[in-house]
Amino acid sequence: MELLRYVAFSDRVDGGNPAGIVLDAAGISPDEMLEVAAEVGYSETAFVTERSDRTLTVRYFSPKVEVPFCGHATIATAVAFADVHGPGELLLHTQAGEIRVSTSVTPAGLTVATLVSVPPRVDAMDDALVRELLSILGWSPTDLDPTLPPRVANAGASHPIIAAATHERLSDLVYDFPALAELMDRVGWTTINLVWRERSDVFHARNPFPPGGVVEDPATGAAAAAFGGYLRALGLLTPPATATVYQGQDMGRPSTITLSIPEDPASGISVTGTAVAL
Repeated sequence: MELLRYVAFSDRVDGGNPAGIVLDAAGISPDEMLEVAAEVGYSETAFVTERSDRTLTVRYFSPKVEVPFCGHATIATAVAFADVHGPGELLLHTQAGEIRVSTSVTPAGLTVATLVSVPPRVDAMDDALVRELLSILGWSPTDLDPTLPPRVANAGASHPIIAAATHERLSDLVYDFPALAELMDRVGWTTINLVWRERSDVFHARNPFPPGGVVEDPATGAAAAAFGGYLRALGLLTPPATATVYQGQDMGRPSTITLSIPEDPASGISVTGTAVAL
């Protein structure tokens, strides 16, 4: 088993979100995958369990649990595959559904990948859950941006979206790790998508990830795709539209995620980023 390491959503090895990748994981048991992911220690490791030409079956493991879909590990896997087999189109079978990914090489020699998520779903968030989550985060209702109401969005995995009224509020992230892990396990959330709007199409995000044993994820493609669905569903952008999400700056691992949001509400959200080998 050859384990690769790539950083996604950055063109530098000290930025973005690192992911482990196994391009040939045929015959490896889920318990072994979880053990490898725990040893690697990144927020996610992707395992290609089956391959037929450019159609792959992929499973994603954090150090603690398997997740149905992971955006940054998908981008990293696609770029790693392109580095070995050449750029082009891929079809990924994941537990969240079929994900199409395309890769290309820029004139500067960087490989860029774009994934198209499953059609997103956006649901109301129970007021009691909002209060419980805010209490665990140490936020108050006055810390929220009233123009970006709390919702739970899913584009392969579930993420509550909580918008801060100021960048200062977003930058000050101190929370009760065990309490948030218990809440997220109870309701089935993957990460918490905390966002701040710099302007209509530029956002900053932070993603606590206690279920995976990670205090914070520096770039979360699945949450960004879900957020794109949120922006469309709430009419916060007029599609077709493009939005940029900056993540990881407060961790010292700056990441850039580009969203393309089509008009059709039944269409998935495109998530684009670079990845480089470690």
